[in-house]
Amino acid sequence: MKRRILLVDDDLAILLTLKAVLEISGFEVETAASGREAKLRLKSNEYHMVITDLRMESETAGEEVAAAAKKAANRPAVAMLTAYPPKDAEWLTTSDTDKVLVKPMNTQDLLRQIEAMLVAHEDKKRKEKKLAVPVAQVAAKKARKLADAR
Repeated sequence: MKRRILLVDDDLAILLTLKAVLEISGFEVETAASGREAKLRLKSNEYHMVITDLRMESETAGEEVAAAAKKAANRPAVAMLTAYPPKDAEWLTTSDTDKVLVKPMNTQDLLRQIEAMLVAHEDKKRKEKKLAVPVAQVAAKKARKLADAR
């Protein structure tokens, strides 16, 4: 199964170039030319990763896309692509972004970072799922004990 990426950028040249690079590398890529379009796609499709430009139709469009992606049922990995990364280091820890990618970027470096992000993100989701199962089992056991006590 091909891994699906939603690529979001209002610069058509960047959008089409990155789409071609990712598709040649074996990814299935859908594109969106605005934050608004990306949020609509996130509502109706599932992706393994979302790569979004930071500034598009507004200064916060990329952050809005990242927040929408993190609320999606399958919780894709999110990378922010920007030529002008915020100077505030705290920004990354308070945003819904897993990684910031700075344009322009060597395509081999980009692909290596995307692969590493996807692996790390899937590992994190697997660990969270394993932790959630015992918690749910404990809660169910407590509920049964309460019900039996009544």
